[in-house]
Amino acid sequence: MDVRFEGPAGMLEGILWEPKGTPHAAVAVCHPHPKPPPPTLGGTMRNNVVHRIARGFLDAGLAVVRFNFRGVGLSQGEHDGNGAEDGDLLAALDFLEARYPGLPLWASGFSFGARTTASTAVGEPRIQRVAMVALPVSYYPVEYAKDVKQPGLILMAGEDPFGTRAVLEERFPELVARMEVQEVPHVDHFFTGELDQVRDRITDWATRSLQGA
Repeated sequence: MDVRFEGPAGMLEGILWEPKGTPHAAVAVCHPHPKPPPPTLGGTMRNNVVHRIARGFLDAGLAVVRFNFRGVGLSQGEHDGNGAEDGDLLAALDFLEARYPGLPLWASGFSFGARTTASTAVGEPRIQRVAMVALPVSYYPVEYAKDVKQPGLILMAGEDPFGTRAVLEERFPELVARMEVQEVPHVDHFFTGELDQVRDRITDWATRSLQGA
């Protein structure tokens, strides 16, 4: 269902998916950069990878909200790209917390959304687990990722110019040691041709996490 909630720069638009039964947790999913380097198209909550991430969580029994950052789609405000979008993710968590009182809150994101997930998780104790897909460790400064202490999954693409598992392991060995790290081989940043692997790997990890594995 389409939803709206108040963010620090105005109203934000989102899409909420709820499982058939009682949700086991609730997760906010963040989209990629709305103004990435050409020829890449701008990112929104309707991005194919974001859609598969959200579907993976839904299949594992979570309530899922994916939303447009400020200045994207019908979300009010102006794009920042330097940390202000952390506030938008916090607003999405506020929305989930109000709708599902007492339910564990998770955060996830793709590319720029993974950056936002990492930077927000460092200072937000409500986030109990994180899932970061294609964290752009070769393109953007993401030094704060080393301070993420929550359990989580990092899913990388094998031929991603924005960062691979090898680069992640070299730059952030302490983070890799704390998290489950996976890589889909022979795919680009957008997991072209292997999008279902994103969904399936998210479902598998989320299911195991809910079971305490």
